[in-house]
Amino acid sequence: MSFPISAALLDAIVLAVVAREGTYGYKITQDIRAVMDVSESTLYPVLRRLLKAGDLETYDQAVDGRMRRYYKITPCGRLHLVQYLSDWATYRDHIESIFFGGQSK
Repeated sequence: MSFPISAALLDAIVLAVVAREGTYGYKITQDIRAVMDVSESTLYPVLRRLLKAGDLETYDQAVDGRMRRYYKITPCGRLHLVQYLSDWATYRDHIESIFFGGQSK
């Protein structure tokens, strides 16, 4: 069984992956796909949305004679990630209180 993933959750996940290190689109996709089923066609619009919002920035780097576009989190993106993590913890706690009857796992 799977649960739907909201746009805000995808934004948070992408920011968390990029916050670890500057990385490129395909690697971001592979890192996320290692833990959840999501397509590249879903993630690239997320990257564009985060770029437009100022949460990410790009830079190009030569790799094996070809230019590769890398994504880097901005200070604004870090602030949004902190808020997403706080919101996620609250959400998780509320859901777990329902699932586990107010008891810790």
